[in-house]
Amino acid sequence: MARTPIDRVIQPVSKFIHQEYTSGIVLFLCVVAALIWVNSPFGASYHHVWETSLSVGFNGSLFDHPLHIWINDGLMAIFFFVIGLELKREFMAGELSSAKKAALPMVAALGGMLVPAGIYYAFNYGTESAGGWGIPMATDIAFALGLLSLSGKHIPPSVKVFLSALAVADDLGAVLVIAFFYTAHIDFSYLMFGFGLLVLLLAGNLLGIRSTLFYLLVGIAVWACFLFSGVHATIAGVLVAFTILARTKINELEYIEQIDEQSRAFEVAIPLHGPLMTSDQHHIIEEIKRISIDAQTPLQKIEYALHPWVAFLIMPLFAIANSGMHIGSDFFSALINPVSFGVMFGLVIGKLVGVFGFTWLMVRLGIADLPRLVNWKHIFGVALLAGVGFTMSLFVTNLAFADELHIDAAKYGILLASVVSGTAGIVYLRTTSKPVLS
Repeated sequence: MARTPIDRVIQPVSKFIHQEYTSGIVLFLCVVAALIWVNSPFGASYHHVWETSLSVGFNGSLFDHPLHIWINDGLMAIFFFVIGLELKREFMAGELSSAKKAALPMVAALGGMLVPAGIYYAFNYGTESAGGWGIPMATDIAFALGLLSLSGKHIPPSVKVFLSALAVADDLGAVLVIAFFYTAHIDFSYLMFGFGLLVLLLAGNLLGIRSTLFYLLVGIAVWACFLFSGVHATIAGVLVAFTILARTKINELEYIEQIDEQSRAFEVAIPLHGPLMTSDQHHIIEEIKRISIDAQTPLQKIEYALHPWVAFLIMPLFAIANSGMHIGSDFFSALINPVSFGVMFGLVIGKLVGVFGFTWLMVRLGIADLPRLVNWKHIFGVALLAGVGFTMSLFVTNLAFADELHIDAAKYGILLASVVSGTAGIVYLRTTSKPVLS
């Protein structure tokens, strides 16, 4: 097939976007851009831009918030929506679809949440900053998988599967922590109306409604209800995701038979001379499109459609809007405080001890086995990479603290811990990984 000039431009970009490490690279560049911006002579404009007010009216109510709040409470709801879609898919047919598959990564994730939280709390016990214990509990899946892909070509695929399942289980834990521990005062009238809309979505699922527009419009209404209720609006994203239909209209065999039938019809259709098609050919192609749509689940269709937007727009915007911190000559002295220490030691040491220790305990007790071709060196490397908690840790920081001093201290700890854990993970895996014969 001949390539047009625009194909030659788009194809390398498309190839780059679909590389597994690309979103991590983009996220890293956005963090660097934010740090350069806020520490440049134009640093004042950084804060001015994100504090710009944006107002939107809705049913007699007015949303009037700074731009960074729209990103954190609005766009990040889409991020959590995609996480919810991913969780549902993994529970239905992925690495969390059975107790045997889910046991090891879920328990490893549990260890990777409890130990960091305990370390942070030990540093901040009895202080007003003790409520930030949820900050070092999270693993940034984009960064962690991106760094794993840079750790050498001899890493077995099952290591990536284990890290992915671990990060997905970690995301589930983070969502539950936000829902139960970082929720403001609740207005039950809005909350009940929001749950009523969720019931409507579930009814649509049971009725077999496959329209993306239906789930979109009702989902936005759920988000607004949760926002006004006081429950963090990102939780609405996860709950809406679990209502999305995850069934195909036709099975694989029916799809193959119908596509074969349409292909034969297209083959015998009398063509026109030239580049145009006949109306019969056009009708056949449209029928193939319809059949292909019937063979897809709305859940996976929406997930695949939104993933590039989340990876290359929402997460980068969040990183730029939230990772800007002033780094002066007193940077390292500024780290000497309970919040920074709790975050740093929680992510670097807590994640390592929690993930590796709980995995070892599960295998030692005979409850689970290591995945095929995975050894303890791989688990140790994955436990190091789990200490990269950037995006979700920043998100929880904004929920846990209102004091700018505490927020900055947490950001310093997150930045340094992520650099240390990421670098240590890459170096360790590259120096210990050897070719594995399957």
